[in-house]
Order: sequence, then C-alpha cells, then structure tokens
Amino acid sequence: MTTNSLTLARYGIKLANITNIAGLGSLLLLASCANTPQNQTTQVNNAPVSHVLEAAHVDPDKLLNRITWGANASSSQELRAAGMDRYLDQQLRGRVAILPPAIQAQIDSMTITQRPFDQLMQDLETRRITAEKQKGIDDTLGKDYQQELSRLAKEAATRSLLRAVYSQNQLQEQMSWFWMNHFNIHNGKANERALLGDFEERAIRPNALGNFHDLLRATVLHPAMLRYLDNDQNAVNRINENYARELMELHTMGVGSGYSQGDVQELARVLTGFGVNQNPDTPKMKAELQRLYVRNGIFEFNPQRHDFGDKKILNKVVHGRGLPELDEVITLLSRQPATAQFISRKLAIYFVSDTPSDALVSKMAQRFLQTDGNIPAVLRSMFESPEFIASLGNKFKDPMHYVVSSIRMAYDGNPIMNTGPMLNWLNMLGQQTNGRQTPDGYSMQESAWASPGQMTMRFDVAKSLANNNPGLFKIDNQAAPPRPPQPALVNSPYVKNWANSFSVGTQQALMQANSPQEWNAFFLASPEMMRR
Repeated sequence: MTTNSLTLARYGIKLANITNIAGLGSLLLLASCANTPQNQTTQVNNAPVSHVLEAAHVDPDKLLNRITWGANASSSQELRAAGMDRYLDQQLRGRVAILPPAIQAQIDSMTITQRPFDQLMQDLETRRITAEKQKGIDDTLGKDYQQELSRLAKEAATRSLLRAVYSQNQLQEQMSWFWMNHFNIHNGKANERALLGDFEERAIRPNALGNFHDLLRATVLHPAMLRYLDNDQNAVNRINENYARELMELHTMGVGSGYSQGDVQELARVLTGFGVNQNPDTPKMKAELQRLYVRNGIFEFNPQRHDFGDKKILNKVVHGRGLPELDEVITLLSRQPATAQFISRKLAIYFVSDTPSDALVSKMAQRFLQTDGNIPAVLRSMFESPEFIASLGNKFKDPMHYVVSSIRMAYDGNPIMNTGPMLNWLNMLGQQTNGRQTPDGYSMQESAWASPGQMTMRFDVAKSLANNNPGLFKIDNQAAPPRPPQPALVNSPYVKNWANSFSVGTQQALMQANSPQEWNAFFLASPEMMRR
C-alpha cells in the first residue's frame, strides 16, 4: 500500500487502491454545544478566568489544535496541567516565552538579530548605490546586493517559523502571522526583503495581542509599509493615494463601508511627508520646519513634503499641523463601527469558519468598540462562543498551518536546525512567506487551498516528513547528521491515542501500514490532519 492510496475521492484525486479506504474522507462529528452553561469565574492572578470551555466539555486536543499552530504531546501536557480555560487565559495574556536553547541560538546568530536595523539599512543603501554605479562594469556587485536581500528575508522567515514551532506563546505567534497577512507586504518590491524582519519584530509582534489602535499606528509608521504602498512618494502637490486607499479598504473599514473617494484623497493628504530615508544625514530645511522634522531609524516625517492644509475625513475636520494629524486619523479609523465589523469578521474566518454567522461577528465587533480595540477581549468573546466551540476540528488548514502543525507533531522535543525544507514546502504549496503580490494577503478560506493538486503536494510533504527528511537537521556548509532524530509519530503514545479518535476509514488505513515510515505518512496525509 502506498501513500497515494490515502488520497481522497472527495478531492478528485484518482490514484490506486482508493477503494480500500473509502471511509477515509469522513469528518469528525462535533458534539452539540447549544446548551453551554452560563459563564462561571474564579480568581487567578487577581484576574477572572472563565470556565466556559470546561463547562462545555470541549475536547482539549481539538482546542489546542485551533488556538496553537498544532497540538502535540508537550502542549497537551501543559494545557491539561493548567486546565483549558486557564491555558486560554495564559495564551491571551502572553508570557515570557523561553525557546529551546538550540532554537534561541539560531535566532541569536542571525544578522537581523545582531545588527541595528537602521545601520543595516544604511549599509545596504550604500551597497545599492555602489552597485548601480558599477552596472555594466561589474555586475557582481548588483548580484551580491540582491543575494544579501534574499538572505535577510530568509532569516526573517526562519525566525518566524522557529517561533511558530517552538514558542510556548502559541496564540501570540498565530496572531503575529494573522496580522502579517492582514497588513500584507510583498517581498518582491524594492528592498522589502530586508525590511520585513523588522516590520514583524517591531510593528507586529509587540502589538499582536495588544490594542488595534497601537498596532495600526505601528504599521503606518514603519518604513516597510510606507515603501510597499508608495507613500514614500506621497508629497504635497504630488499626491499618491495608494496607501490611503488600502489603509481604508484593507486595513480598517473594508470595501463598501461608507467612505468615499474624497475621504481617500483627504487621507492621502494627511499622509504626505511620511516616508523612508536610508541616508544618515538630515535634509536641510528652514528653521520653522526643522522643529517639526521627525526621524526614527530610517522612518522620516519630512515637513517640507507635508500638506499643512485642513482636511475633512468621514465628516470630521482634521486641522493641518503635521505629525499629530496622523494620531487623530488613526483614532478616527480604529473607532469606526465598520472597522470593528471588518476586523472581527476576518478574525472569525481565521479561527472559526469560512462563513461565520452575523451574530458572532456582531458580538465580536461590539466587544471591539466597547474595549476600544482590545484584541484579547475580542478574541475571548469569540473563543468562548458556542459557534467557536462547535467548529473545533472542522476548519481547513491553509499550507502554513499544515506544515507547522506537522513539524510540531513530528518533532516535538527535537529542535530542527534548518527550516529550508519547510520554506520549500510552503513555496510548493503556494503560500510563500510574504509571497502574496497583492496587499490583501492570503485567503483563509478552504476554497483557496482544497484543490486536488494541493492535496497531492501535501501528500508529498507527508512522505518527506515520514521518511525523516535529513535537510531539517543539516546546518549550512556542514554534512547532514548520520542519524537525524526520527519523527515522533508512530512511537508516540500521544499520537497513537489521538489517531484512535480518527474516522474508521483512517484507522483502517493506518492498520494497513507496512512500516513505521508508512504509518507516519498515512497519519500526516489523513483527512484529520488537514483540519484544525
């Protein structure tokens, strides 16, 4: 029996032996949670911790599989020791996450960790200018510059993957990815490959479980966003509306939410002068403007380029006074009911269902407005809803969730030393890190990923992992270890017990495995591993 015999007729893949496992496409049936008891609370660390999940008799591993990047034995042990509701509370609050020493050492050795961001970007700009001058004379300088941008982008992607796999703050890592996708930046533009690591580290991760207003402000003021959406070209009398439009359409209020083209144009005027400066020197300007000039690393607010006239956005007058206009507008946008609805629906699609109910979205949006954009409060209202509880086990995994959850399950307790295979799998599956060319980010709906071709490629990933992919443990410029750690699947009591809850068809297929490697492949390729 081959791994291909696990392919599913429901995905339209016609491969051999499928008749032997006709039941493999069956989905787990979830218990009804319609009679969820009223919320009860106890005091933990001087803060109330609800008992909603425990009272609803939620399956702990299904919960783990949704609020983390993937359930495994170590996270299951942690959840069971704390209890589901307390564990969720810990995840919503975030903790000091201590990574395994071998993983932390990889992150500490990175250029993006060791070098100050502004210094790194200034040096890169010098290299770019030198390479441009030598173009046609010595093109190796230009190639070296491009290779360095790619290397830095790989470092950033590697750091994100390592944290996703090994951090105890799993919800923070999921939310960091969610916001990176929400505030999407394509890595192919200009020098964005070198900017994205700092964008995630300073704008996204610190605010992923914070306040939406602060998160939005951090993204607006980051050079990566300003460059990606051309705001570094936006100046008085030379208006560029790109960023202003996406700020309203994709980042806050959403399409058809009531803003006008005039609002976009006025917002673009507010954003004039917000740009990027990789030159260490401050531009010369009149003394009265110099006092309004702001520089933070390579971010620059240049008052010479700013439109100081009054603006009117969403029927509110914004008086021209420079940088303070931005905070007024961010507050205005983040407090719009349309923003609360738009963000809440995206969160519900990510965590609950491709088609969340209007009632759930409205409840989340109301909490958003009540708490002035407190992200954990909005998430809690979602996580404790009957709709979320009933959805556990049904959400289809996008490629990132599939790859990371497979690694977390297969190598729980064994630190991988090279994310190269993971990055290759994500590229193959169509979800390259920051590879979405348009600013709307990757879709989180099943229809975007559940194609026959996608399933076939996932089975290839399953086979590679099952056969103990040595590349995961090969350090660059060193030979692969003679005996890399074996995937902790068929020999894991936790995994075997989890497999006992799978459908009859899946369990029959697993029993037909002729080797540990084949069992591992069947497990990772099962319909249950495609959902969270």
